[in-house]
Amino acid sequence: MSASRSANDAASAMLPTLRVAQLDQTSLAERWLVRSLWSEQAVGFIGGAPKSCKSWLGLDMAVSVASGTACLGRFEIERKGPALVYLAEDSLAQVRRRIEGICRHRQLAIDELDLHVITASSLRLDLDEDQRRLAATLAELGPALLLLDPLVRMHRLDENSSADISHLLGLLRQMQREHRVAIAVVHHMSKRARAQLGQALRGSTDLHAWSDSSAYLVRTGDRLTLSLEHRSAAALDPLGIALVGDDSHAHLELRSPDADEHDLAPVPASPLADQIRSLLAVALQPLSRAALRATLRVNNQRLGDALLNLERDRVIERAAGGWELAAPRHASSPRQLAL
Repeated sequence: MSASRSANDAASAMLPTLRVAQLDQTSLAERWLVRSLWSEQAVGFIGGAPKSCKSWLGLDMAVSVASGTACLGRFEIERKGPALVYLAEDSLAQVRRRIEGICRHRQLAIDELDLHVITASSLRLDLDEDQRRLAATLAELGPALLLLDPLVRMHRLDENSSADISHLLGLLRQMQREHRVAIAVVHHMSKRARAQLGQALRGSTDLHAWSDSSAYLVRTGDRLTLSLEHRSAAALDPLGIALVGDDSHAHLELRSPDADEHDLAPVPASPLADQIRSLLAVALQPLSRAALRATLRVNNQRLGDALLNLERDRVIERAAGGWELAAPRHASSPRQLAL
């Protein structure tokens, strides 16, 4: 064997390297997928106890990334792109209904949303064939965000085994790097108090150590709190959060952690005014404020503000027993002339 061939063989066996001055100068802490909420190309968890709105938060993130609209009405999108989601515990009809509700709230056209749903009946991250199919889907769609919900339905490994779980997490990390995609995994948390919320993730401690960005939802009585955690950036203080609206407009809203129902934070571009107009348009008689509130399932302060704005704009008017749409104004009408 020649010396040159030996040298080439040795070089091909080396790991790739760069001099330190050639490394990317942009700090991970300065790059976000969702500003202050999820780092760009981060892996991590949306954690919480059952019925703590984990899936709702994941879908809110996915709709935000796909549409470029602020997540939870606050967190701006810095990398808009396709989103890919798999919800193992929800029917496809329910997934669509939830996404439609978020879209209605934000006044988005669902048929223009670059959000893709994996429709396979099962997805097992511990099976070679499913791993290959997921990797091929990522390569084809090139999503900015992959949402997997929940982890427990996507493997049959021992979550308490460090060896088992580290292999699965290593697979997801490899996919993240190869496809430059952020991965959010929904996972359950135990109720035991821990110094860090990530330590309460069910299973091996490798889960917490693996994450770059994570969001934890904790319910105390009727109150739900969102806490964020990042490997390379400071986290915000905990935020109050609530699921509001009826089935057709259900969505998450931020609020102060100690707020009552009437203190729900306002959400930009709310369709509430359109909902009021639609109800009054089909009503056979004026609708009272109580009737509107009961139908729309909205807090009293938001409803009052919306009614005042619509009255100011002469879209609606007070009538005996409640509110009704204002009569159309024409240049020749006595009412118009009186104005």
